[in-house]
Amino acid sequence: MAFRNVRCLEKFIFVFFISITSRHLSNASVEEEKTLAMIKPDGLFSNHTDAIKKVILDSGFHIFEEMITQLNKDGASSFYAEHSSKSFFSSLIKYMTSGPVLVMVLEKENAIADWRNLIGPTDARKAKSTHPHSIRAMCGQDLEKNCVHGSDSLQSAPREISFFFGGTLSGTEATMHDEL
Repeated sequence: MAFRNVRCLEKFIFVFFISITSRHLSNASVEEEKTLAMIKPDGLFSNHTDAIKKVILDSGFHIFEEMITQLNKDGASSFYAEHSSKSFFSSLIKYMTSGPVLVMVLEKENAIADWRNLIGPTDARKAKSTHPHSIRAMCGQDLEKNCVHGSDSLQSAPREISFFFGGTLSGTEATMHDEL
């Protein structure tokens, strides 16, 4: 009788081990990306923060890290350096320094593309007609005051995350990305 109980226990342990191992291996094969998400001053001023965070969490993202910060002129100019030669640059810097921003590191499989899809087109007016369920349609006003920012590539996401969460604003290298 004891031999039979030992065999049952051995089978249970074996099946349990295989189950745990296969779950670990299946989770290990899914590589999660991180992306920067920012709620801009108009989003904070208009009290859209809770609604945006709900959409983020309901869409399967994990908020890995977050903080509220106030960009100064040098910081905003550095973050948006790729737009420095464009006509809207001074207006963009004035807008981005007009109040605090909430920056978040979002984590999820395919986080960059999924966040970009969730926020919608850069121009909030366009988003209202073409992507009515997007975050920019929900709370953005126009091309400049579009409520949120999101990294647009695998190259810009680490740079942007490091800009805010890497400990220093100086010494960052600007890489080109198209979105405001």
